[in-house]
Amino acid sequence: MNMKYNIAVNTVNAALKIYAHCLPSHVNHKFPEFVKGRIALVRRIAEEMRSDDSGYPVVWFHVSSLGEYAIARPLISRIKAHGNATVVLTFFSPSGYRALKDNHPGIDHLFYLPLDTRDNVRGFLEAVRPSVAVFMVSEYWPNMLEELKFRNVPTYLVSAIIRNDSVFFRWYGKIFRRSLSSYTRFFVLDRNSLVNLRMLGCTNVTLSGDPLFDNAMLVADTPWSSAALDRFCTGDRPVFVAGSVSDSKDIALVAKAVSDHPSMRCIIVPHDVSERTLEKIRKSLDCGSVLYSELERNGGETAERIVIVDCVGKLAYIYRYATMAYVGGGFTPLLHSVIEATVYGVPVSFGPRIERKVTPQQMIELGIGAMVRTPQELSAWIDSLTPDKLSEIKKAAFEYVKSNLGATDEIIKTIENSLWQKK
Repeated sequence: MNMKYNIAVNTVNAALKIYAHCLPSHVNHKFPEFVKGRIALVRRIAEEMRSDDSGYPVVWFHVSSLGEYAIARPLISRIKAHGNATVVLTFFSPSGYRALKDNHPGIDHLFYLPLDTRDNVRGFLEAVRPSVAVFMVSEYWPNMLEELKFRNVPTYLVSAIIRNDSVFFRWYGKIFRRSLSSYTRFFVLDRNSLVNLRMLGCTNVTLSGDPLFDNAMLVADTPWSSAALDRFCTGDRPVFVAGSVSDSKDIALVAKAVSDHPSMRCIIVPHDVSERTLEKIRKSLDCGSVLYSELERNGGETAERIVIVDCVGKLAYIYRYATMAYVGGGFTPLLHSVIEATVYGVPVSFGPRIERKVTPQQMIELGIGAMVRTPQELSAWIDSLTPDKLSEIKKAAFEYVKSNLGATDEIIKTIENSLWQKK
């Protein structure tokens, strides 16, 4: 194992422990929350797992944040439906952990992922004792993967994208290239990833679909409504949903679109619902707005035409109210899920940074998605959505989603084979 990596991760671990002791108890920002959540984490995990006397094999899912959880969710549902298994889910990000900590159906144990030191890894795996480990998208923790391989735990990477410029092809990527050998199988989203993994010596690769489609359909089929939004969205005025609005560029685009279309109702759903972000969005608008919590208290009554959602976990359901949508994060490498809106037949726009995603490029080619770089481009795109165009896009979007359903079946079959064989 690379000595420099271990020195670095141990140094970070030690620094975080010192920082944690200096934090006021009331601090709840993202980074302090990340630190506080890891205080005595391995000990707390061990204590909780000792109380689990089910005797079932453990399937451990690890996701970075809430977006990756959407990939894991249909897999978790299928595991719980098909047999007796204990599901452990870990998050790296506080936002994902916070969203699920009070309500996580199908998940028996929910934890943060400990930092990737050797001691943390060994303590975690001794406590959890997974029969199978399933990671999402791009998780390459060298110590964890090496220890899983040593313990002969079948380990899978789902919805992987291996780009030409990924860390594995860089001069410093040796430690991460070595970690690839720990995976039992890769499920990749595109042919380029399959080719790149084979170039790296990995032949255990399956080109599969994206479980995000299955998850989005699961959400779309779930009965859900908001009495407040039902009332807000009544009538024949178009509804523009701006989901996962993440940064200043997202906010500028959305604010311009709202200003240019005074007859349009708008629902803005920030990725971060801190008071600071909510205030920043409100100040960017040249007209009034109401918070979702206020709208609920008022029974949907408001003189404003903009709602800003100040809670998490509702966006995938709110898209069902949309006439058209903008998905945030596209001015960074971390564009959020465009599938959540597409599953309702809604045309979707997004920023230009789509190199890490397969779906947005496919949607552009099909005419159901659009890349926008400026506020003017977003406004022009909204203007182009005539009733006939909306009808065409809705039909094409439904066909696109339908053709991509079913990835969960293929992946879960492989995972369950390992699980019950190991049992």
